[in-house]
Amino acid sequence: MLKIIHPYILKHQERFVAELFNLLRIPSISADKSYRQDVFRTADFVKQQLINAGADHVAIMPTAGYPVVYGEKLIDPTKPTVLVYGHYDVQPADPLNLWDSLPFEPQIRDGKIFARGACDDKGQMYMHIKALETLLQTQQLNCNIKFMIEGEEEIGSDNLEKFVQQNTDLLKADVILISDTGIISNDCPSITVGLRGLSYLEVEVTGPKRDLHSGLYGGAVANPINVLCTMIASLKNENNHITIPHFYDDVAELSAEERALMNEAPFVLEDYKKALDIEEVMGEEGYTTLERVAIRPTLDVNGIWGGYIGEGAKTVLPSKAYAKISMRLVPNQSSAKISKLFAAHFKSIAPKSVKVKVTPHHGGEPAVTPTDTKAYKAASKAFECTWGKTPIPMREGGSIPIVNLFERTLGIKTLLMGFGLDEDAIHSPNESFRVENYLKGIETIVQFYKYYSE
Repeated sequence: MLKIIHPYILKHQERFVAELFNLLRIPSISADKSYRQDVFRTADFVKQQLINAGADHVAIMPTAGYPVVYGEKLIDPTKPTVLVYGHYDVQPADPLNLWDSLPFEPQIRDGKIFARGACDDKGQMYMHIKALETLLQTQQLNCNIKFMIEGEEEIGSDNLEKFVQQNTDLLKADVILISDTGIISNDCPSITVGLRGLSYLEVEVTGPKRDLHSGLYGGAVANPINVLCTMIASLKNENNHITIPHFYDDVAELSAEERALMNEAPFVLEDYKKALDIEEVMGEEGYTTLERVAIRPTLDVNGIWGGYIGEGAKTVLPSKAYAKISMRLVPNQSSAKISKLFAAHFKSIAPKSVKVKVTPHHGGEPAVTPTDTKAYKAASKAFECTWGKTPIPMREGGSIPIVNLFERTLGIKTLLMGFGLDEDAIHSPNESFRVENYLKGIETIVQFYKYYSE
C-alpha cells in the first residue's frame, strides 16, 4: 500500500477524489456525435477546475472539432516552463453488458475507481490540475506551468497539429509533461521512454448489390464475410509475421544488448496469462512478450461485422462486410507509408468476385524520448522520493501521436510520466484507476516540479 505523505494532499484527498468523480460522470465520448454536447460540457468543467486551482488566462480555444482548454501559471520568465498535455475525451463504453457498474457512474471497489476515463486520461490528466493547486496553496511552485488539454485524442487528434502550429508562441516551453502512460507495477515504478505509432483503417468488401437468400445463391455467389475473413487471415503467416510487402523495410532493429536489457524488467509470464485468463500467449516468433508489445509492429482486427446479427436466424448471404484494422508501428516506420502499403496489398489480394474499399481513419508516428535530460532526471528523483525506488526506463506498446507532433512543431522533448497499471483495463469494460495511484501521482508530480526547478 502506497502512503501519501504530503500534508495538503492528505488533508484534501477526499475532495480530490470527489472532484474526479464529477469529471468522470460526464460521458465525453469524442467518437460518437450523439455525445457532442457532453464533450463540450467536459471542456467547460476542465476550464473551471483550472481556474479553481489557480491557473491564469484560462480559455476554451476552438478548433475545427472539439476545443482545447488552455491555462497557465507564469511566475518568472527566467524560470523553466513545463507544458502539460492531457485529454478530456474518452473511448466508447461498449459493450455495456460487460461492465460490473455503469461506466459513467464511478464507484470505488477494492481501492479502485471504476469508470470510463478513470485512468485514460481523465484521472491522470486531473492529477496535474490538483498538483498545481497543491503547489500554489503550499507556496511551493518555483517554475512556470502551461496546460493544453484537448478533446480529440481518442479519435486521432486530427485538429491538434493545426492548433499547435497556430499557437507556437503561446505554447513555448522547455519540456512537455504527459501522464497518459503507466508503470510496471507499484512495486516497480517506471518511466515510459518509447511509444509505438499507429495506422488505423476501415475496410469494406462488397459482393452482390443486395443481400441474397443463402439457399438460392449460397455456393454460387461470393459471400463478402467469408472473403473478408480469408483476406484478413492471409495478412499474417504461420510465424505471425505480417505478410504485407515492404511492411518491415523501415523497422528499427534493437541490438542484442538492448533487447537483453529490456527483458530484465520484472515480468512473470504465468502471472501475465493468469491476469488475462488465457492458456498461452501468441505473437511474432523469435521475440519475447515484452518485446512484442514494445519494439515490434503489429496488425490487429479491432472490429468486424456484416450480415444479420439480430436475434434468431436469418438465412442471408450479405451484400457487404466490414472490418476496422489497426497497425502499431515502431521507430522509423511512417503511418502514411504503412497505410498506403496496406491499402495496395489488401486490394491486390481480393478475388474478382468482390470489390474492396479501404478508408484510412487516423494515424500517428512512433516516438522515443531521451533519458539524459534534466526533466527525466527530475522525474526519476521524484519517483525515488515518493515511491522509494528508482524508476526503470520502459518502452510502451501504446500510441500518443502528439509526442512526435510536439517535437516536429515546437522542437520540444516530452517526458512521459504516467501512473496507470496493466490491471486498469483502459479501452475495455471495467476500466479502473487505483485511488492510491491517483493520489500518489499528484504527490509525485509535485515533487517533479521541485526537482525540475532546482
